[in-house]
Amino acid sequence: MKRELAIEFSRVSEAAALAGYKWLGRGDKNNADGASVNAMRIMLNLVNIDGTIVI
Repeated sequence: MKRELAIEFSRVSEAAALAGYKWLGRGDKNNADGASVNAMRIMLNLVNIDGTIVI
């Protein structure tokens, strides 16, 4: 994997973690998951790749 892609994917993971963190302790797994997945999709759309990503 190219270094720049590795950095971009770490940014994707970070955004997902931060979005899910906002739901920590609220007992709402579905909204936490939804927030994380939404943040992940937004960040993945910014990455310059040609391929299919399965979440």
